[in-house]
Amino acid sequence: MSEQPLNRPSWHEYFMGICDIVASRSTCTRRKVGAVLVKEKRILCSGYNGAPSKVPHCFETGCLREQLNVPSGEKHELCRGVHAEQNAIIQAAYHGIKVKDSVLYCTNQPCSICAKMIINAGIKIVYYKDGYDDPLSLDMFDQAKVELIRLET
Repeated sequence: MSEQPLNRPSWHEYFMGICDIVASRSTCTRRKVGAVLVKEKRILCSGYNGAPSKVPHCFETGCLREQLNVPSGEKHELCRGVHAEQNAIIQAAYHGIKVKDSVLYCTNQPCSICAKMIINAGIKIVYYKDGYDDPLSLDMFDQAKVELIRLET
């Protein structure tokens, strides 16, 4: 007697769902972003956006970008936060985890700064949910042959 299989999420739904949970740890006051690095259907590392370790969080200090009315996608250097994709790559490096040929799941399309890190880290595919107006990141991913795939949710 065989049982009916459970209604399991697809791999994309599973990893993107984990990204959503990771994003809930974000300390950014403007946008909560989560990222998960995956290789061979195994999670290597995760990251969310927020201030560096031992630095006060944005909800404590206020958002400089908000105070200066900086539009989304511009002047990233004015943000005290580390992006989710950056934190995932940094955590992997910190713990000696190789990310070459891995896949990145992220709640948002990576910005151009994160795109540079993703390309140089050897990540081959980026899956994301929500768009982000940054044509430079799209151009760099295209030139570097990194697949950028928006998942319908």
